[in-house]
Amino acid sequence: MWADSLLAAERTHLHQLLAWGGGSAVAGLVLLLTLGRPRRSPLIFHFAVQSAAWGAAVFAVAIMHLRSLGLRDLSGATRLDRMLWLNLGLDTGYVAVGITVAVCAWLLGRRQGGVGAGVAIVVQGLALALIAARLLLVLEQFV
Repeated sequence: MWADSLLAAERTHLHQLLAWGGGSAVAGLVLLLTLGRPRRSPLIFHFAVQSAAWGAAVFAVAIMHLRSLGLRDLSGATRLDRMLWLNLGLDTGYVAVGITVAVCAWLLGRRQGGVGAGVAIVVQGLALALIAARLLLVLEQFV
């Protein structure tokens, strides 16, 4: 019975990733098409490029995992738990890298392109960490 609930929670998690990835990709592309000329606003241009790229990657990974989704036994649930903890650590690392990129770009000559890219990486890392943490909280009931 808990395998059905876990499957539903995992499906919801993947749908959240699809929504975030698709929304990020579309928002990045819209920004690129409307405001993102590199000479006009390097901050918006690099923010939009990062958002579109990260969004497309997250969307593709979520589609791949959604297609192979199935019921899990206890060992499968444990593997999912470990994978989510790994992802949460990586997402935290993305936030740290984004902060580093933005701060270094600002301090080393007020380079707006680097600031835009760094801020976009921070946004993506925080969102992915939040989505992973939500499934981890649900998963604690099962494992």
